[in-house]
Amino acid sequence: MNGPRRLASPSSVNAAIKQIADVMRRANYAGALQYVPELSWILFLRILDEREEIEAEEAAALGIRFAPSLEAPFRWRDWAAPGGAKRTELTDAAMGAYLAFVNGALLPHLRGLRDAPGASARQRVISQVVSAIDKVAVDTEKNLLDILDRVHEIRVEAVDQTHLFMLSQAYEGLLLKMGEKNNDGGQFFTPREVIRAMVRVIDPRVGETVYDPGCGTGGFLAQAFDHMRAGLGDGATAEQLRVLREETFWGREKADLIYPIALANLVLHGIDHPHIWHGNTLTQQEVYGGLFAGAPDQFDVELMNPPFGGKEGREAQTKFAYKTSATQVLFLQHVIDALKPGGRCGMVIDEGVLFRTTESAFVQTKRKLLDETDLWCIVSLPPGVFSSAGAGVKTNLLFFTKGGPTERPGTSTCPT
Repeated sequence: MNGPRRLASPSSVNAAIKQIADVMRRANYAGALQYVPELSWILFLRILDEREEIEAEEAAALGIRFAPSLEAPFRWRDWAAPGGAKRTELTDAAMGAYLAFVNGALLPHLRGLRDAPGASARQRVISQVVSAIDKVAVDTEKNLLDILDRVHEIRVEAVDQTHLFMLSQAYEGLLLKMGEKNNDGGQFFTPREVIRAMVRVIDPRVGETVYDPGCGTGGFLAQAFDHMRAGLGDGATAEQLRVLREETFWGREKADLIYPIALANLVLHGIDHPHIWHGNTLTQQEVYGGLFAGAPDQFDVELMNPPFGGKEGREAQTKFAYKTSATQVLFLQHVIDALKPGGRCGMVIDEGVLFRTTESAFVQTKRKLLDETDLWCIVSLPPGVFSSAGAGVKTNLLFFTKGGPTERPGTSTCPT
């Protein structure tokens, strides 16, 4: 195969990703909710390998030691790249040897990295990106190799000088397909136009922590990164970029399938250390918290869209002052408590939460909101904003600052 093509425009990156998705659709994947998780870890390992090659070269030039996250034969260049030593060995062997290596050696090794002595932050991220993959679902070795060949053509340097921006946007296009009504992924997806508007209004700045306690595929955190990176401009210092990429973004996600996709999405955007906790935010039941170590008790900025119509049992309700099975009401209490004094929040909420008066927890939680925060803007969205994601509810955007009370609710205007 020839060397990687230069992907110098958004359309060329989109076309490359679409071709890969087309191969996956014919290779035993029914739809986006099936093939996006598979493509996520494959694309992640491709970009990781090139990033570590570049980092190793830079370290050698400076005469300092570089510790790679992966060793042979588990690096992309060994087992996946055309001409890689391990790939050549396996494809020259008996039929089935390649899939046997991927399922029986590669994936178990990657999943186990989090428990390795002295595991680095990046190794823990790698282990979680593949955490939901027991084995590849591709129907044949030929199709898997075709997918790998096409992914191999995507390089950091082949995606022009915008680094991973266009690639991350193309990946978000795949996530959009997951959020379409017939793909059952809408519960994890907020329309990107809504996210961008909310991030611009809240305006997070470098040095602030950003938190989404129900982050889904990571849309709010990824958009906040893009906004904050753009705000630095060309004069960004190395320390500002390090803080932005390593110490800024925190989140939680319950769904086993979506959690690794969020990690891959954030890494593709350029966030080196996505601090995402895997488990149920409301019950505090943890699946894996290794990436969340060192989290602050409260955050400067919060952005979130809690699940519409979700229900929680007694285990979650006992954690909150105002007890209800309504997930959104519990999340609103959590968000208020997790926000620093002076911190800012933008939150999507079902309009019914604001107007329901027949359950005391709804009334008490709204009182908590008005007493403990300055609710300075409510945006009533038109019907149908979330219909493409399979949710037909009427929604509002809440913008508030911790440290109330709200003195004149309903009279503030929202900045444009």
